[in-house]
Amino acid sequence: MEKLRRLFRGRIVLPDGVIEEGHVLCVGDRIASVGTGRGSAEADEIVEWAEGYVAPGYVDIHVHGGSGADFMDGSESALTTVCQAHLRHGTTSLLATTCVAWKEQILTVLRLCQDYKNCPEKTGLRLLGVHFYGPYFAAEARGCHPAKPLRPPLADAYADYLAFADIIVTASVAPELPGAEDFARACVQRGIRLNIGHSQATAEQVAAAIRWGARHVDHLFCAMSDKTKLRRLQPWPMRGGVLEAALLYDELTTEVIADGVHLSADLLLLAWKCKGIHRLALVTDCNRALDMPDGKYVFGPLDGGEPFFVQGGVALTTDGQGLASSVRGMDWMVRTFQRLTGRPVWEVIRMATLTPAQIIGHAYDLGSLEAGKLADIVLLDDKLHLQQVYVGGKLAWSAAATALRPPTR
Repeated sequence: MEKLRRLFRGRIVLPDGVIEEGHVLCVGDRIASVGTGRGSAEADEIVEWAEGYVAPGYVDIHVHGGSGADFMDGSESALTTVCQAHLRHGTTSLLATTCVAWKEQILTVLRLCQDYKNCPEKTGLRLLGVHFYGPYFAAEARGCHPAKPLRPPLADAYADYLAFADIIVTASVAPELPGAEDFARACVQRGIRLNIGHSQATAEQVAAAIRWGARHVDHLFCAMSDKTKLRRLQPWPMRGGVLEAALLYDELTTEVIADGVHLSADLLLLAWKCKGIHRLALVTDCNRALDMPDGKYVFGPLDGGEPFFVQGGVALTTDGQGLASSVRGMDWMVRTFQRLTGRPVWEVIRMATLTPAQIIGHAYDLGSLEAGKLADIVLLDDKLHLQQVYVGGKLAWSAAATALRPPTR
């Protein structure tokens, strides 16, 4: 069967700029060519998109839930609900992110994700694998995660998790915990990328974790040590924490939750200035309350998860004093980062596409509009609001009817 040839015309967002009048030709599920001008009219369908941007599909490497479901619910319906919710916000690839929970609950999610890995015909988008996130966090930095299942990494326990190394893409650990080094080295040995997260470590301990193989820090500024927190334990000399180490070490990439609630414009700009667009990704860290009304919810599994509530579009811990993840999709993160920082559109989109794809080792197939890569594409209006999503060259979601016209020569 002959593959469909679809031609997109408009402003094409590349990793290093924008082609003001360009084209992307997709043949089947792959991008065949990208260039300036209107391109060949020898296509089965032509999508004229002069009023906005043609961009790569978003890649979310830290996402928990949406539309009332959480990956940790451990059911097929929950998994597909979360994936389809984020598809509607422009995400075409993601890592299903776990949380602090009991062992069997985590294993259930790992088994489930094996069955749905890279099956967009089932999920709507590409589930690339799992971000193993908890239970190896510091109690003082647990954030909105449940407290009871927290524990240090013990070889007998994590051996069962690492048996799923084929589905675990990244794994997070607080490097100051007993057993963290052995866990870290076991992950790296199996090809799992190591993150530092929910940690009270000193910068010196972070440097040690880098030697073990750590290369990424979860949600910069959030649930991590800094010199002020560490000074309470040791008045002098003042020591850097995870925050300062993340900004200092070029070996480390990191991520920000740019929902306008977690971080102010000055913190987003600081992250951008210190890390740059090649080492800073946008993530949603979104919980089950995406596209849901204000009210009470549970972070993580319904059985044993941590209660939180949403008020005015902000997720809060039950005492109202802490943030409990975000309730926004990647389209919101892109618009908000661009509005608050004033950075060029192509830079911001890169941080939601190619940079996260590079961080998790999938840039060979995803994250940019380049010949040979998968045809995962979003169409945005000039205000960066999502209009259409294509996965593997096929229309997967649309806010309105597409302006398609018959090919002309």
